[in-house]
Amino acid sequence: MKFITHISRIFVGALFIFSGMIKLNDPLGFSFKLEEYFSEAVLNMPIFEPLALQISVFVVILEVLLGVALLIGYKPKFTVWLLFLMIIFFTFLTFYSAYFNKVTDCGCFGDAIPLTPWESFGKDVILSVLILILMAGLKHIKPIFSNKKNGFVLVASLLLCSWFGFHVLNHLPSKDFRAYAIGKSIPEGMMSAEEIGEVPPQYQVIYVLKNAATGETVEVNDKVYLSEEWWKKEEWKIESDLTKTELLKEGYEPPVHDFSIIGENGDFTEEYLGAPKIFFVISYDLNKSDKDAFKKMAEFGWKADEAGIPIICMTSTEPSETEDLRHEIQAPFEFMVTDKTSLKTIVRSNPGLVYLENGVIKGKWHYNDIPESVEAAIQN
Repeated sequence: MKFITHISRIFVGALFIFSGMIKLNDPLGFSFKLEEYFSEAVLNMPIFEPLALQISVFVVILEVLLGVALLIGYKPKFTVWLLFLMIIFFTFLTFYSAYFNKVTDCGCFGDAIPLTPWESFGKDVILSVLILILMAGLKHIKPIFSNKKNGFVLVASLLLCSWFGFHVLNHLPSKDFRAYAIGKSIPEGMMSAEEIGEVPPQYQVIYVLKNAATGETVEVNDKVYLSEEWWKKEEWKIESDLTKTELLKEGYEPPVHDFSIIGENGDFTEEYLGAPKIFFVISYDLNKSDKDAFKKMAEFGWKADEAGIPIICMTSTEPSETEDLRHEIQAPFEFMVTDKTSLKTIVRSNPGLVYLENGVIKGKWHYNDIPESVEAAIQN
């Protein structure tokens, strides 16, 4: 029992630290995931959505501290019970997501190691078992250092985590695991499986049909729906809110999807991604953006304009709402519409700045780090 407890202690402690640090590298990204969980479509707890970032930072730092506390043996009973309560909560969350197909990636390891809902649930079940072993072998968990030294290690860990979290929130993640990292080509990331000679995933659509006369419901997949001509049966109506898509066979999926640049006169995606040099000002939601930072973006925009390099602003905010801001900050760039999730993924800053050459991302900046000149941005 002693040996199993020690192995469980090392594995659980190390995994909690790793998982926490991966998310602490990108707490804003984890907060987006929490907003998804809190939404009406999932847990229906919209009251917590405005607090998603604060909860995100608290949870990931707590995760790291619990991992450290377990490894050094700080107050074993208290630490193990906190670990148990946390893993019970996460296990419920991942099971709910997996069973009801609500959230496709739990965000357990950020963008570094994407997991399917069932993989996440399986991971949490294993951790739950290991933590139960720790509870049973509690007497074998001894402190590595004295109470004073253990306390110092925990305080130092808290300070380091707090500094690191503050740093990445006010700049950008230290390591970018996303499809829009520096050096990545957006056009290549958009290529389909067929275009690169890969096999695409296979899906089926499950329709829930309700009999208007009897109230009876049946489930049929898309092939059966077509082959048996269910659409001709007037008494059967599709319950659209219950329709779901199931993965039949895994395959290659483009890492960049739902990306487009739409202006008043049409789709400019191909034109702007093909530009030799171009700057994108990114704001997933103008109403939540830092207005003072937008003034700095406008100043940089004029510098880019003078250098003859095009610059545009990409946002999910409706065009009718962008004109006031454009006039307020005297922006030299046009506002284009892009998918909100894509914008959140491109750069963890609202607004943020991205520099591309022929569709390849060459530089990204938080609004606190806007380059002094266009030359500095290009040579970055």
